Parts: sequence; structure tokens; C-alpha cells
Amino acid sequence: MRIGPGLITGVADDDPSGIATYSQAGAQFGLNMLWTMPLALPLMSAIQSMCARIGRVTGKGLSANIKTAFSPVILQSVVFLLLIANILNIAADVAAMGEVAELVTGFNRHLMTAAFVFATLLLQVFVPYHRYVFFLKWLSLSLLAYGAVLFTVHVPWGQVALRTVWPQFKWTSGSAAVVVGVFGTTISPYLFFWQASEEVEDMLEKGTSSLASDAYPAMRELSRIKWDTWSGMFYSDITAYFIILATAVTLHVSGVTNLETAAQAASALRPLAGNFAFMLFALGIVGVGMIGVPVLAGSAGYALAEAMGWKWGLERKASDARGFYGVIAVSVLAGLGIQYSPMSPMKALFWSAVINGVVAVPLMIVIILLVSRKSVMGAFTAGRTIVTLGWIATAVMAAAAIRMFIP
Repeated sequence: MRIGPGLITGVADDDPSGIATYSQAGAQFGLNMLWTMPLALPLMSAIQSMCARIGRVTGKGLSANIKTAFSPVILQSVVFLLLIANILNIAADVAAMGEVAELVTGFNRHLMTAAFVFATLLLQVFVPYHRYVFFLKWLSLSLLAYGAVLFTVHVPWGQVALRTVWPQFKWTSGSAAVVVGVFGTTISPYLFFWQASEEVEDMLEKGTSSLASDAYPAMRELSRIKWDTWSGMFYSDITAYFIILATAVTLHVSGVTNLETAAQAASALRPLAGNFAFMLFALGIVGVGMIGVPVLAGSAGYALAEAMGWKWGLERKASDARGFYGVIAVSVLAGLGIQYSPMSPMKALFWSAVINGVVAVPLMIVIILLVSRKSVMGAFTAGRTIVTLGWIATAVMAAAAIRMFIP
């Protein structure tokens, strides 16, 4: 089977801000937050599978489909909030990358942050999609660092298995907030737009038609989407599980229970698990950041360009899709600019989480309605199982969003 958009989407889900959230879960609650990952896997896989199916069947991304099937107010609201959330998330991610780079190299974090920002921007603007995506797939190997960390520390595997299925913790406002954070960073709106549009990018790059226009390869393509998405989400999910586990068996047992950034997690590991574990954790943050930032910026570009009817696509030259690449550039540079503003990266991450929590639920409802409509999907509407999982995911995210606004 060919590795497709699902792998990159899965890796981008474990961006530096996500690593910070998972690290905090492990540090604060030890092994008792491991259960969140087995629960999240089928839910995140179902939603991402729907997005991929929409893109491949219709030959259009999410924005274009929402524009056709729903009120303009819905599209405008979702896209506007997505842009704000993505810029804030980019700010938090590049700040974490700069901090980690400073820890490893000793160079100034702001200089390293700027270097990462301009590197990702130049790659997206000047390297054609079919070449750029090749490098992204190799960067996905950086997630293996978090599994490797576990070989450097003692892991009580019997307790790990038990707590994964039978956690022990009190359901307080603190534990609820961490659960909200874990699910919020695992099921994120920017991934919905990215995966749908990447299916279209792949389709156009291969010179094939949408399944709505040419149903001949439908069985093969839908099977590929299912395998690609579920395997990509599994890779993401098991990595998040390893991050929670690694910080649980090191930081939590040593009494380090309060983290604010991924860089703090890496730094705290050094005296507890040694330089090798520190380096693995730190390099993993930089590697996934180099994927996460382009995905955040790219999803913003796809969403706004489709909503405005502009030409778009990472395979196009910048001169052929000025609006699309302009959105990418503004998103990344605005994220960099926040580093020099009064707003701290952690505050940016907080507001990004709030906005994502507001956007996710109505957007997931829209996705389920789209993938269930024959007028949109023709003969390729989603099956009952995947739709049911989608509604369960929506209910979980709704509960998380509501809890986020309860003091």
C-alpha cells in the first residue's frame, strides 16, 4: 500500500503544543491518563477518514464543499476562527522549537525560531508538492524518538497495562481540564481541512479524476484511504501514548508534576533519564514541528483559498496561486511576530485551544452531514459504523468544549 496523506496528518497531530499537553498529562497524573489514547484512536480515525473520503470523492476540499452545501455564514465563521486558531498554534509551536534548539545548540532561541519559520516557509513556497511531501514523510520518523525514550528508562509494564484499562484518579476540575486538553489537541479542526485537501493534491498530482467523475478505482481508493488514515492515526496515537508513558515513569515518579512547554519536558528529562533520552525527546519536538507548522499554515491556506474561490495547491507555483501562498506566509510570519509581542506562547496556545474547542463541534457535525449526503457523495456515502463513531467523537468533543468553559 502507498503511504498517503494519513501519515503526515497523524504526525502533524503530535505537534510541539500537543507534545506539551501529553507531557503534562503524564507528569501530573502518571499512568492514569494512558486510557485516553485507546479511546481517542477510533474517534480521530473516523473523523479523518470522513475528511479524506470527502476530498477523494468530490475532488474538492472541505471549504469548497461547505460553500456549496451550507450557508455562507457557516463557512465564513469556521474559516475565520480556523485562521486565528492556527496562527496562535503556530506561535506556540515555533516558540517550543526555538526553546528546544537553544537547549541543544546553545544558540539564541529567537534566532532559532526565525530560522525554523523561514525554512518551513521557503520549503512550502518554492518546493513543488510532490518533492516537499517526500521530505515530510521522512520527517515523520522523528516520532520514533518517543518510543526510543522508553528503552532508556525503567517501565513497569504490568502497571502500564492495568492503568491503561483501569485508571485510578479522582474526577476533579484539574483532571477534567487535562482530559479536555488531550482530546482537544488530538482531534483538531486544522487536520480536517488538511487531509481533505491533501487527497485532492494527491489526485491532481497523479492526474486522476474524482470518484464522483470516475468510479472505476473506487474500491481500491477507498480501501487505500481506510488503511492510510487508520494507520496514520495509529502512529499518532501510539506516539502520544509513549509521550504520556515516558513522562509518567520519569517526571511523575520524581515529583515533577507541572509543565508548561514541551521544552520544559525535554529539559526535565535530562537529570532523570540522561542526555540520550533528553536528546531524543528534544529532536523529536523539532522534527514534528517541521511537519506541524506547514500543516497548520497549509490548512489555513486551503480553507481560505477555497472559500474565496482562489487558485490553490502546493503543486502550483507561487505566482499562480498568490492568495493561497499569501495566506500561508501571513500565518507563519504572524506566528513568528507573536514571539515579540506581549502575548506569551503559552497564552497563544491557550486561546488556540479555546477557539479549536468552539470550532470543532459544529465543524464535525458539518463533516458528518456532508459525508452522509448522496447529493454530495453520490454512491460513496460513509457507512453506518464510521458515521456512528463520528457522532460519538462529536459528543466527546462537545462535552470537552462545554467543560472548558466551566470554572
